[in-house]
Amino acid sequence: MTSAGVTASTLPPSRVSPVTLHGSTVRLEPMTIDHVDALARVGLERDLWRWTAVVVDSPEAMHRYVCNALDERERGVSMPFVIVDQASGQVIGSTRYGNIDLSHRRIEIGWTWLNSAYQRTRANTECKLLLLTHAFETLEVNRVELRTDVLNEKSRNAIARIGATQEGVARSHVVTYSGRIRDTVYFSIIRSEWLAVSARLKGMLEGQERATK
Repeated sequence: MTSAGVTASTLPPSRVSPVTLHGSTVRLEPMTIDHVDALARVGLERDLWRWTAVVVDSPEAMHRYVCNALDERERGVSMPFVIVDQASGQVIGSTRYGNIDLSHRRIEIGWTWLNSAYQRTRANTECKLLLLTHAFETLEVNRVELRTDVLNEKSRNAIARIGATQEGVARSHVVTYSGRIRDTVYFSIIRSEWLAVSARLKGMLEGQERATK
């Protein structure tokens, strides 16, 4: 059912089920424990974890990271994915749905990181389009949340650029691995905004494709 055909009386799914989301540049596959080695090969760059609450700097830390993500999936609060480059078939990063609350039709998209070789490419834009399309058109949510460190201007600008609305700052929200107390900026996209955001993302993908030719 498309977003235009969803009504308030439509019952959403009771749980987010594992699914593979296919794009032209990347596909998102449900994370498994078997992905640890592939994630460790591309995900131990220090800069990837600069703004996160945890740091993953060793294969053992990546194993813990994946185990924690899978535990959240078992509890129904997250759905982690690995990001796979369609051309090479190689894992290049990770993303997930989190803070899942389908009873209130809301979900968060985040925990996204990409190996530096794939940053500032179509990969991240397509990831967002795939996740948002599935959230609004299959899971039938009313609200998607996105958040980032208040100091992470690059991430804040990227989230605003896709058409998300900044709602406010949660002060003293997270204690990071370094002990720094982080303020977190909250953004959202709601159902009435989805068609415009979808068109915006597709336009960004077209522009990125032209830029590579």
